[in-house]
Amino acid sequence: MQNVKRLWGAIIVLAVCNLVLTSLLITHSMNQTEPSQPTEPEQQGEQKNERVVAKIGDREITIKELHTALERHYGTELLGQLLDREVISLEGNETGTAIGNAEINRELKRMQQGYESEEQFYASMQNQLGLSKQEIQEDVTNKLLLEKLATSHVHITDAQVDEYIKTHADEFKQATEYNILQIIVSTKDQANKVIAELAKGESFATLARDRSLDDATNNTGGDLGWIEGDDPFVAAPVLESAKLLKVGEVSKPVSLPQGFAIVKLKNKREKVNPEQGFIRENVRRELALQEAPPLKDYVLQLRNKWKVSIIDPQLR
Repeated sequence: MQNVKRLWGAIIVLAVCNLVLTSLLITHSMNQTEPSQPTEPEQQGEQKNERVVAKIGDREITIKELHTALERHYGTELLGQLLDREVISLEGNETGTAIGNAEINRELKRMQQGYESEEQFYASMQNQLGLSKQEIQEDVTNKLLLEKLATSHVHITDAQVDEYIKTHADEFKQATEYNILQIIVSTKDQANKVIAELAKGESFATLARDRSLDDATNNTGGDLGWIEGDDPFVAAPVLESAKLLKVGEVSKPVSLPQGFAIVKLKNKREKVNPEQGFIRENVRRELALQEAPPLKDYVLQLRNKWKVSIIDPQLR
């Protein structure tokens, strides 16, 4: 499985943005229905819905302007997501379809591949994205409910699962994972200076924090975490350099399009495949999704069934 951690990180970032924007839109709608309140003279620029959120010189940006921009650019998409969640929930209630704790835990386990522990996964989601454990579980539950509803009439036999595993053996073979640290700088001369400081005993984490241009890792000591040797989200020269190092060794300057990298191999290990039951359930689920209608088409069917109508023409 390719870098599950980074893929889910990207997905969850989008989810966070959507939730933030949704809350702002809801707040905007509620504010529009509130009766106007008398304002004091000293509350210049803060009439109803006129709270100032930013300034550029003498130019004030108000909360109303922000809400208007959000509604114009994201309102249709966010309303669509809210409606989709609602019709999925309605269909689940009508059909008696629910997601159990075992299913949620299995999906969370899949998401946590690439992290050293469950605790590290949740800490990372909280620290980097501000997502609580409950919020992650709610998002996973909605996703699993949609998939279960869409595949409810699809039956995948054990023979189909066996055949897939047999013909895709490379997907399930044991692979080597690497825990890589990196520092990205602009020039080769800067890279050589970093290597010289490391040779004198300077901390890699300190130099990553102070020198690295990679905003995604400089505050974590340049740590890329555990990654597979063919990870598409990590620069190939960095990966190839790490594979040639012994644990604890530091590379020579590695040329990249944006500059040069100094790579350190912190550790490596043989990736342990999940238990067989876990593998088979994931395969069965993926095969069912392949035979089911596309999820977008299925959600559209649910919208039609539950008679969804968007009243505001600007949000259609």
